[in-house]
Amino acid sequence: MSKTTKELLVIIPAYNEEKNIGPVLDQLKASPLGDKMDILVMNDASKDATKQVVLDHGCMVVTHIYNLGYGSGLQIGYKYAQSHGYRYLIQMDADGQHDVCNVEKIYEELNRADEQGNCPDIVLGSRFTHGWKDYPTSTVKKIAYIIFRTLIKMFTGKKITDPTTGLQGLSARAFSFYAGYNHFDDKYPDANMITQMILLGYRVEEIPAVMHVRTEGISMHSGLKPIIYMFRMTFSIVAVFLREKLYHVDPEVKD
Repeated sequence: MSKTTKELLVIIPAYNEEKNIGPVLDQLKASPLGDKMDILVMNDASKDATKQVVLDHGCMVVTHIYNLGYGSGLQIGYKYAQSHGYRYLIQMDADGQHDVCNVEKIYEELNRADEQGNCPDIVLGSRFTHGWKDYPTSTVKKIAYIIFRTLIKMFTGKKITDPTTGLQGLSARAFSFYAGYNHFDDKYPDANMITQMILLGYRVEEIPAVMHVRTEGISMHSGLKPIIYMFRMTFSIVAVFLREKLYHVDPEVKD
């Protein structure tokens, strides 16, 4: 399999985003990193023209025959990045909520070494680094954020202000780990994965991010889904802690 000549891969999971993804791709290609990046869209069995819009913009697309879900799409992106030799990966949403200006900031942070010469393994783009600001959030989601923050701080000792952000940058070390068998939650990858990576010794940093409210389409966290998600993620974070710290279960070991 051929190796890339570029060092950055931007991956975008998409489901029925024909009205949103075009402008996102245009802005990415026009960004200062446009010549350094490849763009891969994971089209999760969309029923609209998402695939055609991506192709019309000259970007790579992987289309699932069946709807596999957000996490599976991400892991396909990780596997692609690993097999093609990218140094960095940035994941963002297809709906325009993640401003493209964040890509350059995350890339710079991934390359920023500390006093010991170590660069971050994961960079999180946070809506709430400097407080709640004016980003509209439902009461259920606010409660979920508080719970997730508290658990991460309690289990890892690290403060994470936006534990559910889908805007993330990963080093090759991090996305290669995620690409491995049973290393990544392919259903609900979120605060549980952040907890796992901190406990495993990966360096996780946060930077402020510019985000917008969705204007078209339906969020995957609509209706009663946020309540169900809150309980599932809470149990998942606890399970990660028990696995990594109390029982030391090797995620590579199959049942």
